[in-house]
Formats: sequence, C-alpha cells, structure tokens
Amino acid sequence: MVISEGDLMNRTVKVIIDRPLGSYHPKHKNIYYSVNYGYVPGIIAPDGEEQDAYVLGINKPIKEFTGEVVAIIHRNDDIEEKWVVVPQGMKITKADIQEQVHFQEKYFESLIEMLI
Repeated sequence: MVISEGDLMNRTVKVIIDRPLGSYHPKHKNIYYSVNYGYVPGIIAPDGEEQDAYVLGINKPIKEFTGEVVAIIHRNDDIEEKWVVVPQGMKITKADIQEQVHFQEKYFESLIEMLI
C-alpha cells in the first residue's frame, strides 16, 4: 500500500513493537532504545521492509500500539524514513521529537516533517 504524505499525517496506525523501550538494537549493541520502536504491518517502506515507526509519549515497554502519525523523519543519507506515532490528540514539538529519537537518528542526516 502506498500512502501520500498528505494522507499520512494524523492518520491512525497500529505499530507492532519489536524493539521496546529499554532494549538494545539486535545488531548494533551500542544503540539503546529509550523509546518504543517497531513497524506498521502491511505498509511497505522504500527499503522493502514494513514501515518503521517511533512510538513517543508512552513511557513503558509495550508490545503494540495504536496511535496517530504526527511526523515523518526523512533520512537524507539513507533510503529509509521513520514515522513518529503518538497517543491520539497528544501535542509534541519538533524539538521534543529530535530529542527523543536522537539516540538513533544521530547516525543520519535527517529532517523532521510535521503539519503546522
């Protein structure tokens, strides 16, 4: 399924968490997940895998989450992009997102796109 960015923002999606808060990256053991991270089943990303997503606003490890897409993180030096999903109606700033995803995005040149 292909979704345009305009249709994506504020869309409700389900995220399966495969790297819960408090876990480490399976290949890069120095990357500690300070947020829940997973994928949106059924949505194929440009890398051929299911779409990755950061789940922000939940401060405990979870297995799955349904929330609202509030931002897209475009990686200028990678084929992947990441979606930012939060609880329905939660307000979050670009600075908050940058701070919370820095643990992993610091390795990439990325740009956060949000609706104004």
